[in-house]
Amino acid sequence: MHAGTMDTRRAGRQHIGVGVAALVFDAQGRMFLARRGPLASNEQGAWAEPGGEVEFGEPLVEAVCREVFEEFDMVIAPLEQLAAFDHLLPVGQEHWVSVAFLALHVSGVPRIMEPGKCSACGWFALDVLPTPLTAICEAHVRVYLNKFGVGDLPREGALALAPAGMAVQGRPLALWNGGER
Repeated sequence: MHAGTMDTRRAGRQHIGVGVAALVFDAQGRMFLARRGPLASNEQGAWAEPGGEVEFGEPLVEAVCREVFEEFDMVIAPLEQLAAFDHLLPVGQEHWVSVAFLALHVSGVPRIMEPGKCSACGWFALDVLPTPLTAICEAHVRVYLNKFGVGDLPREGALALAPAGMAVQGRPLALWNGGER
């Protein structure tokens, strides 16, 4: 692209998009999921973990924290990157690279901030997840179960992704809280 020209291509359709997702667990070991609404760009009606597109120049950890906050008004603490997958959607001819993180819920009562894109949300035990899950969510959950099993729940002491200068209540955490750092 030449200087001064604007790229109008759509990520995931005209070129490969990069997305992030978070398998967010609460203190009871339940995972947060949301049902994709009628205005979601794909897989409407299926359940998925929160996430979205990475903005140009944005670190992955910051992107996943921002997306969860923007979509559900929750602050999370990413613990580790679980996996990266090709997410190919033949119906919409989309190609994404989806990077999944394991995260803990830090604060905020989940609420739907984008009602057209999301029609329901809630906390679910791993052995009773709602159906159908999106294909990529199913893949992310499978990686989590293969790595940790159902009984091994993430713990806050395992935090390893905290960027310098980020803190909540004086404790360094890898999170995004609405722009205040």
